[in-house]
Amino acid sequence: MRPRRRLGLVLPVVVWINLCGQVSRAGDSGVQIKDLLSRHLDSIGSLEARTAAKDRVVQAGASYRILVGGSGKADGRGGFVSEGRKIRFMAKLPLVDYRGENFAFNGNSIAVAFANANQTRSAFGTFVLTQDVILRDGLFGGALSTSWPLLNLDGRNAKLILDGTRKVDGRQLYQVHYEPGKISEAKILLYFDPENFRHVKTIYSTSVGNNVGSTILDSSKLQAERSTLEERFSDFKTVDGLTLPTHWNIQFTLELPNGATTVTEWDFKDEQIKHNVGLDPRNFELK
Repeated sequence: MRPRRRLGLVLPVVVWINLCGQVSRAGDSGVQIKDLLSRHLDSIGSLEARTAAKDRVVQAGASYRILVGGSGKADGRGGFVSEGRKIRFMAKLPLVDYRGENFAFNGNSIAVAFANANQTRSAFGTFVLTQDVILRDGLFGGALSTSWPLLNLDGRNAKLILDGTRKVDGRQLYQVHYEPGKISEAKILLYFDPENFRHVKTIYSTSVGNNVGSTILDSSKLQAERSTLEERFSDFKTVDGLTLPTHWNIQFTLELPNGATTVTEWDFKDEQIKHNVGLDPRNFELK
């Protein structure tokens, strides 16, 4: 797509909460889910500023690394475009065997482009496609997206359960269990900083049993296939009255039934964030 007068494609995820029976306390702090949500929204910006942002374009530098199960790294370009509930995520690499990622949700359907020269999707892309709640509910990208569920509490049929505080990545964070209205295999956990109530991490995880081996003995030795997608957000800065993360780290872990494990990482550092640029609808369509 080429840039148009209305901004074209740029390189670069709100949830109805059923509070009945779902209000729980966070440790000994006395914070309830209503309090956490209200303070989280305040941490992003005023109601006026949040409402004013109809669309958002994020351009970023991107780096890719294989942490476990191989070797390799590359630098490229990435970006994130959102408008209402629509999302487009792109990450491009100067590699032949892995060109990057391209995800889109146009408000109705999800698309994930092929990532490899042999016309296949990566394990990361396949996970996002099969666990469609990640894009459909607007979870991907956290508060960096206009589709972030907590911005609008209507129309999601999801439940949020405050589990209390947990030690994560060496610090105490509020843990919120996100249960989507649509049945999903993924367990989804959201994490918030207790000092400022910013959303700083999301974990999506699945475990699929596997008992198909060449013999009964082989089958008994097979482990479940486990997938874990982690998003971390940091380096918050204020743009147009909204405090948003400018560092977005993504790690995807795949544990196969035979014990083999791969961990890949994407790291994005925002270079520019713009609001209300006027987006061509084709931004949210993959060809």
